[in-house]
Order: sequence, then structure tokens, then C-alpha cells
Amino acid sequence: MNNLIDLARHIPAPEAALTVAYTPIRLAMAGRQPLELRLTMPASGDNLPIVLLSHGFGPSNYIPSKDGYAHLAQFWAERGFAVIQPTHASSRVGGLPAERKGAPFFWRERVEELNAILDRPDEIEQQAGGVTGRLDRKRIAAVGHSFGGHTVSLLLGATLHGEDFSEPRISAGILLAAPGRGGDDLTEENAARFPFFDLDFSTISAPNLVVCGDEDNPHFTPRGPEWHADAFHNATATDRDLLTLHGVGHGLGGIAGLDAKETETEAPDVLEALKRLSLAWLKTALGADPEAWAKSRAALQQSAPSLGEVITRQAGTR
Repeated sequence: MNNLIDLARHIPAPEAALTVAYTPIRLAMAGRQPLELRLTMPASGDNLPIVLLSHGFGPSNYIPSKDGYAHLAQFWAERGFAVIQPTHASSRVGGLPAERKGAPFFWRERVEELNAILDRPDEIEQQAGGVTGRLDRKRIAAVGHSFGGHTVSLLLGATLHGEDFSEPRISAGILLAAPGRGGDDLTEENAARFPFFDLDFSTISAPNLVVCGDEDNPHFTPRGPEWHADAFHNATATDRDLLTLHGVGHGLGGIAGLDAKETETEAPDVLEALKRLSLAWLKTALGADPEAWAKSRAALQQSAPSLGEVITRQAGTR
């Protein structure tokens, strides 16, 4: 029950089921401290699709870690997904030392950390206990917010100066307020500071959902909110969608957490719409419910258009 939700109730979503969370799960990493994870998943059921949730580089101390974005991870887990959240190398609370090469963003290490999760599911299941055999390792999606969207973009197939980081084990992904094109699209200062933003999104072929807030004000570029939609417009993926949420900025109404520093605008109804729509997209993209995304798009358009709008590019459509 959420008394703050109104229009988003029209977007269908299953009832919440009991969940369990395992934390901290630790994966040893060469030359550094272990990678810490949180696994949140339904208390019962098998063949659970997996979602890797990559946090951003926000101003809070704990949101950029395995302990952030709790309500989003919980929402997906309550409805059938196993959600794995790493504390990336860039995290303030549990990341790598500030004097280490690659600081403070550690963009390469972030990609390596998600690959480590994919490489070592047996270790994760053994530490969780009672989980063995319940995760579907053939159905994996990655989701990233803000700088996490940069990380996920690389794994989905975006190239950086010709370098390929694509991970075929990730079959679909969601980019939440992710950075757009770098290089000449940035201010001169930010182009020098963030050379790793210079991605070529045209090489993304995996199905993806790009989510933007129409009041997002990216300070890296003289462009407006549409900068965050570059991955949608420049990708060549046959199946891709763009969800634009109305009246919210980079925090998408509270994705990192209501009352968090990252949340410039608290918009519970828009946030609920994002949660329900992203759930539906994941269910369709990973084969859990082929009709979920179409039904949710229709409900948004018919009953809650003030919350957002969707543009879709799919096989056989223009």
C-alpha cells in the first residue's frame, strides 16, 4: 500500500511476494579488497531471471553502493527477479582508494566488477545459501543509473574509441538517465575531464530501454535533457525503447531513494510509473511475460499520459 500513488496504479503490476536479501556477499578480486554484493530475490520459486543493478556516482555516501536504490531492487525482487547490486570501485563507502590509478571514477573497474559477477555465479550461490539452482543464468539483464548507465552501455555493446566491452551473457539492458555522447557534445572542460564519455552507441545491438527525465539538466554539455537519450537515437538495436518521464530530472523522481541527496524532485507517482514500466520491460525482454511491456505502454498512454511517454523501435515498426 502506498497512499502517494495515484495515476501509476493504472499501470499493471503483480502483487508483491515475500523476498529475502543476502548481504554482504564477497568476491575476491586480485590486487584489491573483495567486491561486495547484495542479492535480493523472491523467497520461493526457481528459474529466476537475474538483474544486475549498477549504481551511479551521486553525492550521497551510501547510495552509490550495494545498499543504494533499495526500493527499486526490492520492487523487482518482489515480482520475480533476482537482483544483484555491487559496491563499485567508485563508491565512497566501499570503493578503491582515492590515490589508486583510475580514481575517482574507475570506469574500467566497474565493467570488470560486473563481469566478475557473471563469471562467478557459483560463489554467489554458495555464499547465499539455499539459493543454489534457483537462478536462471541464461536470462540476465543489466540496469544502470547515471554513471551506472555508462557502465551498462559498455556491456551492451557501446564502444569507446574502437574498444569493445560487450558482454553476450547480458541479453538486455536499461539505461536510466545515462550519459549521452562525449567529445564535441561536452563543454571543453568536461570533454577533457571525461574522455571515457566519448561512446559510440551505434554498436549497441542488444534490446534496451533508455529512460530520461524531461527536466534533467545535464551540466556536462550545453545540450538539454535530450542528451540522455543519445543511446536510443544512435543505437542500431532492432528492439529499443525510450521512456521520457514528465516533471522530473536526473533523479527520475527518486530512483536512488526518496529524501536522498540525488533526488532533486520527489515525485512518487512518476517514480512508481518507472518501477512498473521497467518491471514490464524486463519481464518481456527476458521472456517472463511477452505481453507485459505492450500492456503497460498502453496503460500509460490511455490512463496516465501526464506521467510519461514511450517511443518504441521494434522489428517491423518504424
